[in-house]
Amino acid sequence: MTSVMSGVDLISWTVGPLLGVMTFLFIFRIILTWYPQVSLKQLPFSLIAWPTEPFLILLRKIVPPLGGVDITPIIWVGIFSLVREFLLGQQGLLTMAARLNG
Repeated sequence: MTSVMSGVDLISWTVGPLLGVMTFLFIFRIILTWYPQVSLKQLPFSLIAWPTEPFLILLRKIVPPLGGVDITPIIWVGIFSLVREFLLGQQGLLTMAARLNG
């Protein structure tokens, strides 16, 4: 019996890992703030900075540093975790849609 992946399953299989990787990168970005001597323009650190910096620039326009500390990576970890749970958690939209289709 051949199983064909539905559109909802395909979206879940792409969105889930993407959100997980972005959360992971932002956690690395938080850890890198503890080491100000690290240059984010050099490999391998540029691989962490490149995908996260556009998000951080966007949020830095809205959220100023708190006591001299940039909290935007922490906010993005929360946002990506919330979106992942909202879409793919036990009661997530994509999870429920997959149950209805399957």
